[in-house]
Amino acid sequence: MRMNRIARRSTAVIILAVIMVSGLSFFLVEYFMYADQWVISKGSPHVYDGSNIGCGIVTDRDGILLLDDRNERVFSEDQKIRMSTIHWVGDRYGYIQAPAVAHYAKEMAGFDPIGGLYSYSGVGQATLSLSARLQVAAMEALGDRKGSIAIMDYRTGQILCAVSSPTYDPDDPPEITEENQDIWEGVYLNRFTQSVYVPGSIFKIVTAAAALERIDGILDQTFHCTGEYDLSTGSVTCEHAHGTLDFYGAMANSCNCAFASVVEQMGAQALKEQVDRYSVTEPVSFDGITTAAGRFDITDASLDQVAWSGIGQHKDQINLCSYLTFVSAIANGGAAQQPYVVSQVTCGGEVTYQAQTQTMDRVMPEEVALELQKMMRSNVEVKYGVDNFPEGMTVCAKTGTAQADGKASNALLTGFVLEEEYPLSFIIVVEEGGYGQNTCVPIISQLLEVCKEVI
Repeated sequence: MRMNRIARRSTAVIILAVIMVSGLSFFLVEYFMYADQWVISKGSPHVYDGSNIGCGIVTDRDGILLLDDRNERVFSEDQKIRMSTIHWVGDRYGYIQAPAVAHYAKEMAGFDPIGGLYSYSGVGQATLSLSARLQVAAMEALGDRKGSIAIMDYRTGQILCAVSSPTYDPDDPPEITEENQDIWEGVYLNRFTQSVYVPGSIFKIVTAAAALERIDGILDQTFHCTGEYDLSTGSVTCEHAHGTLDFYGAMANSCNCAFASVVEQMGAQALKEQVDRYSVTEPVSFDGITTAAGRFDITDASLDQVAWSGIGQHKDQINLCSYLTFVSAIANGGAAQQPYVVSQVTCGGEVTYQAQTQTMDRVMPEEVALELQKMMRSNVEVKYGVDNFPEGMTVCAKTGTAQADGKASNALLTGFVLEEEYPLSFIIVVEEGGYGQNTCVPIISQLLEVCKEVI
């Protein structure tokens, strides 16, 4: 009996030991597989300060300090830099979030399963592709007006500048009340990634690309604009009669009537297929950010409504980052590069993340992209004025004026520079800014001069 009791106890001890070893083994496996995720999970006080990253420092492309979060959240000493970069580094209270930097929390924190958070003291550093100097210049160009300006290297996808307005100083946040809320409308949004806009005539780039692919002999056609183009269900109008134009002239003069004819020839289904192929309204994902989705909805639309959609009105909406990626593809011969804003992360003297240029799916045939380059260059030569852009830069562009219900029109401009030395694409929206040519051309001219010194 005694031996039986000993045997039973020994068996129980062995079973308990097996359970403990199994549990410990399971924990160790889980630990080594998932510990980094546990440590950097949202809410971790070692890594996050509220909803934004709370360790290490963030600099611009030239090493200029944007954020020091090693002890407490300290922004640049320069107020203008603080204001122009807040939508990328976040504010102090989490009203403005910075998902691009937070996406690399693991690389910033420098966690390893043996040593733990060896960068808890804050030695991690994220270097952004942004230029603080260019950010400030863009913010000053917008002034008190709402909108956004972005400039990208279309060869690599580096975002050199992306400013959102209104903005504020994170060291002196505004008190937003019922009386002043209109002034601060959308201040917590990054308009470049999170907002959508009616594109207006910059969408004619999309329709022109579709026509080059779908309509044989489109470059040999001429259009006669009387100021109104009648369709079976309604009409499309221009501000004034443009007379007889070829396809290049229709683009340069932004002739609604000519583009209504183009859409009529192409048909709604073909236009929709090309818009989908170009991914103009699809979100773009990079650095943990997924941009807002645009819209091209011609479901049950009448023929005149389809025509207005091809002109950039009706129900059309674009996200600026997505559309800039499309325009960049034209500059790059039809293939877009994925945008990015985080260039490098280091921790403990080691590079823990290095951005790489990633080519996205080809947007259009190279011959179509090259033709669009010539058309957009013609816009500058014929309409906007070569002398209105910096010397030594072959700028290709398209302006737009988008009507908004109950408000003054938004001014838009997008385009690129052809020189290999300056592989820059750009997009501008000035809300209630009126005509794109009058408002946006002087802005981009000023910023391209700054780019000469920055890149």
